[in-house]
This record gives sequence, C-alpha cells and structure tokens, in this order.
Amino acid sequence: MLRIALLTLLFASPLLAQDSAQNALEAAGCGPNGVHFDVKTDKKQHPTVQPEAGKALVYVIGDAWNDHVAIHIGTPPERFGVDGTWVGANGYRSYFFFPVDPGDHRLCSNMQSKLQRQVQSSTVARSFTAEAGQSYYFRTVTPVAGPSGGVTKIVPVDPAEAQVLMAAAAYSTFHVNK
Repeated sequence: MLRIALLTLLFASPLLAQDSAQNALEAAGCGPNGVHFDVKTDKKQHPTVQPEAGKALVYVIGDAWNDHVAIHIGTPPERFGVDGTWVGANGYRSYFFFPVDPGDHRLCSNMQSKLQRQVQSSTVARSFTAEAGQSYYFRTVTPVAGPSGGVTKIVPVDPAEAQVLMAAAAYSTFHVNK
C-alpha cells in the first residue's frame, strides 16, 4: 500500500507543479496556455473607439524584439490576458483594444508558442485600475538585443504617444484557433 502511495505521489508531483504554475499565471492575469489565436493584421485600418457606458477601454500595442530586426520572417502571436482570461493577440507590429469593467485588473502578455520555455520566458504582467469612461494604453517593450537580451515589460503609454504608435502599427484581428 505504501508503494502505491509513493508511486502515485511520484507521478502526480509534476502535474501538481504544472497546476501550481498555471494558477500563478492566471493570478497574474494570463489565461490557460492551451488557448491559441489565429491573428491577422491590417496596416490600412487604425480604428479607435470610445468606451461604452460603464466600461473602460484598454489598448495594447505589441513590441517584440523581432519587430526591430532588418529581415522579418514570421512572428509568433503575442497573447494578452486580463484577470485570468485571454482577450486577444497581436501579430507583427500591431495593436488591438478591448473593454473592461471599472476596478482593479491584472494584464498579462506572453508569446504564443507550443514550447513551454518560450511561453515562460516571454510572460510579463502588470496591475492597473480602470475607471468607467476612460481609455488606457499599454505597450510591451522588449529590448532590441533579442529574446535573451533583457526582460520584456508592459508599460503604460501616454495617450498622445499611443496615437503615434498606433498610426505606425497594423490593427490586429484574431479568433481562437480550435
């Protein structure tokens, strides 16, 4: 009986660790790692909207290290989550927006990849408080040196600067890949 209990514990330990790690990521704002997006970008569209009544609006502008290289050959989507649910994804040099309820939130971003190491090394998060009727602008900032050249951050962006960044970016549309 003791052997069965020890074997069960031995095989369950990695699963418990994965659940613990996923719980921590969801607490940071990320959604489940199994959710993947198909992303399309349109350089001709630059929509902006006003928040709907009783809501705030969040714009996220992606900036990955490979946005700054001379030759660009594909970019894995960059997912964004709020309060444990993925809300969308950006492609190469792009942005999108989504509504949130007023209150405290956690915003998370990471590279969409099947390689767990890439997901973990690209995950960043920040907290923010939203007020109804307001728009908030965030940008991921990644050092140009490459994926191992420094830590990516989510930083707030001044509304005027956000307009400049969005004018130079493409607009992302996406759907969950099933």
